[in-house]
Amino acid sequence: MNSYTPVDENTLGVEIGKKGKPRSKSMTPAARALRKMSAGSASLGTNFLGIGYGIIAGFAGVFCMLLAIIHYPDYPNPVWVIFAWLLYIVSIVSVGIAIFYLGEKMPGWLYIAFLVCILTVVALDFIAIWPLKNLGEFSTASVAASAALMIAVTLRPAWELIASALGLTLIFTVSMFITTPLVETTAPTQLLLLAEVILPAVFSVWFLAQFRRIVQREMDRVLVQSNVLAPRLAVGMLASEELARLDLAAEELFESIASGRTKLPLDPKTASTAASLATELRLHLIEGRRETWLYHAISESELLGHSVTLSDPGSLAGLMTPTERDGLLSAVWLLLTDTAREKATMRLTLGPASSGPLTSGPDTIQVPIEIKTTGIPRSKVDPAIWAAIARVGTFETTAATSNLAVRIDCLVSNPAEQYHADQRKDR
Repeated sequence: MNSYTPVDENTLGVEIGKKGKPRSKSMTPAARALRKMSAGSASLGTNFLGIGYGIIAGFAGVFCMLLAIIHYPDYPNPVWVIFAWLLYIVSIVSVGIAIFYLGEKMPGWLYIAFLVCILTVVALDFIAIWPLKNLGEFSTASVAASAALMIAVTLRPAWELIASALGLTLIFTVSMFITTPLVETTAPTQLLLLAEVILPAVFSVWFLAQFRRIVQREMDRVLVQSNVLAPRLAVGMLASEELARLDLAAEELFESIASGRTKLPLDPKTASTAASLATELRLHLIEGRRETWLYHAISESELLGHSVTLSDPGSLAGLMTPTERDGLLSAVWLLLTDTAREKATMRLTLGPASSGPLTSGPDTIQVPIEIKTTGIPRSKVDPAIWAAIARVGTFETTAATSNLAVRIDCLVSNPAEQYHADQRKDR
């Protein structure tokens, strides 16, 4: 395996530890954006989901209001139901206006006030229907208030929504056992009531989590794809940002000395800073002479960094053409992106290089690429993967029960011949 100093973070901002394995604590701007998206505000398209959830909650409220109108003659004291619906309408409108003026955000104080209003609506509705001894049949405003939690799904952390839904379900369950006799005629409506209380929030949280997982994975794929057109040996995307930061720090130091703000000789603290900058710059330049595009594509990826082990001691991946690179990266990605294979692992080995077949000409060499996987049976491999591998070169496969091995013979330009050709051009 290449000898290198691991990069600090991957494309999604997860800090990289030993052996290129991601840690889970530090975050870069990309990851902080994803965290904010899941915690305090709507972004990356989730604001549209929030609007959709609000529309669904509105339809649920209208349906429950129609039920309340149908059951109006049955209420012993309909004033409490009217109060419950008035509070529900005022709460929904007020929270919607507040979210709009706060810029698609729901602070903690607003969410707590929203929960208080929901609990008050539930209490008023229960007071109205308590004498009827059948919560499942006559609950209306309280069910609509429970569904209103969907408004906050894209704006608050998932655990808060789940905890709130479970709390409301517990309140409904206890009240049900106190007031409603559970017999064959009433039990189905009580179970339906509990489902109406808990399922909207839980399903909304699950659907949003799946959406964010897809967006996060696609972001990772797009960022990793940028390595396909990178030079043979170069620093990675995140290392480039670090080089820019170091370069700016060095320029500021030089400018300070040139303008006379920093006196010569340098004081010990400034001299130590300059030495550290020089050391870091040298390390990055040395890394750029050892690391290929494939190393950066794997080590900087949230998905591939967890599952792929790369061995390329000769830095042969850098010799591949953009078409071959794209085919190899696509095959590796597709093999690991299926949700049913989250525990799958892969070992990717390149080399040693050998002379290509006679039909390929004297200016090429043959690079054997071996892909060994665990947890991926051959019968589950998508045909698109074989098409991607075919763009790399000729291949053959061997498979066991849940393991797959692929050997690819990739023809690349001989770097020695390319060097001599460049020398002849220069002359």
